[in-house]
Parts: sequence; C-alpha cells; structure tokens
Amino acid sequence: MKKYMHSNDRLDEVTVSTEPIYEGKIISLQVDTVRLPDGSTAKREIIKHPGAVAVLAVHDSKMIMVDQFRQAMGRCELEIPAGKLEKGEDPLEAAKRELQEETGYVCDNIKLLHSFYTSPGFADEIIHLYIAEELRKGEAAPDDDEFLELYELTLAEAEEAVALGKISDAKTMLAVYAWKLKQATGVFGL
Repeated sequence: MKKYMHSNDRLDEVTVSTEPIYEGKIISLQVDTVRLPDGSTAKREIIKHPGAVAVLAVHDSKMIMVDQFRQAMGRCELEIPAGKLEKGEDPLEAAKRELQEETGYVCDNIKLLHSFYTSPGFADEIIHLYIAEELRKGEAAPDDDEFLELYELTLAEAEEAVALGKISDAKTMLAVYAWKLKQATGVFGL
C-alpha cells in the first residue's frame, strides 16, 4: 500500500472543454470533457455552487435548530442554521448573518470549525461550519420565501433525532457529532 499524499498528479484530470447547460439563481450545471491519466477522454457533469455556511449554535447547553420544508426531499428537515454565500461575502460574516436571520440569535464568539465539500463527485459546493457560543437573543429575519420553526435540542435529543431520521442532513449530522465530541473531550474538532 502506498503512503497517502493529499495531491497526486498521477490521477489528475485535465479539462479539455466546458459546455454550459443551465444557469440558475443558486446553481449552474456544466458538462466538462476531461483528459484522463491514460490519455482517453470522459464527460463530467458538474454543479457549480457559490458555497455556504452552517452554524452549530449552542445556547444554555442546547443546540439551536430550525425545521423547514425541503422541496428536494418532499418533507420537513430539522437542520442547523445555514445558507449560501453571497458573491464576495466573507464566510464568517455570512455565518453571523444566517444565524441572526434564521434564529434571531447573535453572537460575538463564533469560530470556524471545519470546511467540507458536500458531494465532490459532481458538485463544487463547500460548506464552512462554524461554532457559535455565548448567544444573545435578537429578532429573526428570515428570507421572504423561508418559513422556519425554531427548536432547541439537548445533545441526547439531537442524537435521537438522527437515529429516528428526523435529522438526515449531512451538515447537521456532522454538527451533532462534533458537539458530541466536544462533550466527551472538551475540545471541538473533527
């Protein structure tokens, strides 16, 4: 077995051409023709996304979550506050904005926990996950097309919601397990 290297140019694919397919409000779709390591070519369908932020917000030993209908899933999903980045927006400022807009909470103690790609096989979406503590209640201001209900869950309640499938969103599951790790070790980390 070879030692793992983060970059492996022997596996690189080189983009030969890009064909735009769809340009939407949030995402775009393109089909890339790539040259493979053996010299042959292949097609790659790629979803382009501006990136997003998500906030693991903890208040009085409870995780702040929102419940909202998700059309792609055809049902409501319990999630941590999150939203897409606006063009040129700093992720930290976006995290503060989303937290306040969706929950009404504001926070000075907020820091990056981790950044991760949601589905790198076909999308370039990256989510910056923040941890927010020492929250102060403010006034929520959701987007006009955003209808949310606010919940506060203990760690045990959040784990039960994952086990029951009430939380099946990857960013929220990751946040629950990061919070569990913090409870066990006293340190946030992934």
